[in-house]
Amino acid sequence: MVSLSKRMSTRLRAASIFAAFALLYIAASSLSATGQTFTVKDLGALPGGTFSVAMGINDHGQIVGESETNGFFPPPDAFLFENGVMEDLGTLPLRALDPFSEAFGINNHGQIVGDSGDIARFEFAVLFSNGAIVELPTLPGGSNKNNQALGINDHDQIVGVATTASGSSHAFLYQDGATTDLGTLPGGTFSDATGINKHGQIVGESGTASGQTHAFLYENGVMTDLGTLPGGNFSSATGINKHGQIVGQASTISGDKHAFLYENGIMTDLGTLPGDTSSSAAAINDRGQIVGTSGFPVEHAFLFDDGVMIGLPTLPGGTSSQALGINNHGEIVGSSDATNVILHAALWTPAHEQHEDNEDNEDN
Repeated sequence: MVSLSKRMSTRLRAASIFAAFALLYIAASSLSATGQTFTVKDLGALPGGTFSVAMGINDHGQIVGESETNGFFPPPDAFLFENGVMEDLGTLPLRALDPFSEAFGINNHGQIVGDSGDIARFEFAVLFSNGAIVELPTLPGGSNKNNQALGINDHDQIVGVATTASGSSHAFLYQDGATTDLGTLPGGTFSDATGINKHGQIVGESGTASGQTHAFLYENGVMTDLGTLPGGNFSSATGINKHGQIVGQASTISGDKHAFLYENGIMTDLGTLPGDTSSSAAAINDRGQIVGTSGFPVEHAFLFDDGVMIGLPTLPGGTSSQALGINNHGEIVGSSDATNVILHAALWTPAHEQHEDNEDNEDN
């Protein structure tokens, strides 16, 4: 079972994407709904690549994701973007026909989690650390058919999804050199974990006895079903902050899927941008700011702050975008199209953060 935001990788989108590589663009757009102004920056792609997606950003502004590297839609490589440079993190040294790697998250120590393998045959959960790619242990008796590391906290605890001895996919926690199977909700046959906060609280999705998919919270050895929006039959959690606020996507009574915020035992529908019927929340920071995507098939990146959902600007000439990560400074990453660009990693920076950076530079 594929989790909503992080596991919807670029290689699954690549079949419908074609464009030429473009130079970096920067543009600003005023967001009057909250009085905020954002600058959006095109992070480009790795040399020879035509598309890229940014998945996560830490509080130091280090950005990770994946990018095409050579030719027209080959498998992607994971990247780290910092100090204006996109670095190829490479792949595991495998005897692979179509080697690839992806980076889904980065903590404040600069440790990066993701996957690497061969597109058609195997997929290893990996940790990129100190210039090396480390393969994480499989679940007992499990294989490397469909393993991904999707989240990491500052205590170096890693969560994701791995194949069990029976061939099903289960959420896992990796810490102190060991990989632990988190199981499923009662009666479920699959699960995956997408996020973990500083307290070790884990969120994700799991199958249920009724055959539905529900968001879960795992803490103190117990997996709790978070339910759905009223009348819905689906939910998936994608992020959790230090306060235990959880975000994701859930179905409504109408069958549409909407972004949600779960706190104090209540799941709240965050709605959509005007004119859209669907939305999904990808991440939440410790200030309670939520980012995600509204609309389908044309998608629009959004920020949900102080009870208001606002659309983020696309790159110049663009019409579609996604927001997939946010740090505690309010810097947002994801992807956008643009003139002559189908999909590039993007960084949205709030004006107040730019002002603070300029003041820091002047002080230095």
